[in-house]
Amino acid sequence: MNNIFLSIGPINIYWYSICILLAFVTGYFLALRELKKHNISLDFFYDYFFYMIPIVLVGARIYYVIFEWGYYSKNLLEIFAVWNGGLAIHGGIIAGVIFTIIYTRKHQVDAFKLMDIVAPCLIIGQAIGRWGNFFNQEVYGQEISLEMLKSLHIPQFIIDGMYIGGTYYHPLFLYESLLCLLGFIILILVRKYRKLKVGQITALYLIIYGVIRFFMEDMRQVEYNLMFGQFKVAQLVSLILVIIGSILFIKQMNSKKLYNSKEK
Repeated sequence: MNNIFLSIGPINIYWYSICILLAFVTGYFLALRELKKHNISLDFFYDYFFYMIPIVLVGARIYYVIFEWGYYSKNLLEIFAVWNGGLAIHGGIIAGVIFTIIYTRKHQVDAFKLMDIVAPCLIIGQAIGRWGNFFNQEVYGQEISLEMLKSLHIPQFIIDGMYIGGTYYHPLFLYESLLCLLGFIILILVRKYRKLKVGQITALYLIIYGVIRFFMEDMRQVEYNLMFGQFKVAQLVSLILVIIGSILFIKQMNSKKLYNSKEK
């Protein structure tokens, strides 16, 4: 599979980069629509988003490189070759949350309110971003027969893309992308039709994505997983996200702030 979207002389633009860019753009415009319902200035969000993008990308890359240091310690220049893949969403989430807390405290904005706005945008961005992994052929499950792949009634180009090294594999990227899309729909519907307290949408995101990623990692090929001893780091972190999300959801039930209020 050709992972290059466009070549201009010696410059290559990769599908992976296009998917990540599309994920950020989609999330950005969805957030802008939601901001109009709250007393949060657009100028504040413009600056927040401007700084957030590189911080999230760097956090996602550092997280990945740390757990693949055995390889990158021998190939230092590859650390900067992000177009080849290697952005761990858990690292991006951690970096994004830390930055959001610091930035909102400086500007006297409720961190949970902002994260509630961003959470659905993030999970739809993840659904889009997984397609970058497809073009890089780096997120797939266990071996599967061609007949079973065809029985899933998926497009032929996906089937062709799952033929790696002479073997067909489960399109794990597709499963996670569709589940993230479902998670996005759930968050949007809950946000629209339920009276939630500030922070509970963020909590639901942590629970939903934590559950999705925990089970997806169980299907993922071992050689493509970040490991901590005999354990998959992504599963351990996902479990922690579910626990944190559950505690946060229950804790915020006692909050007096409703998400749909005009308070910052």
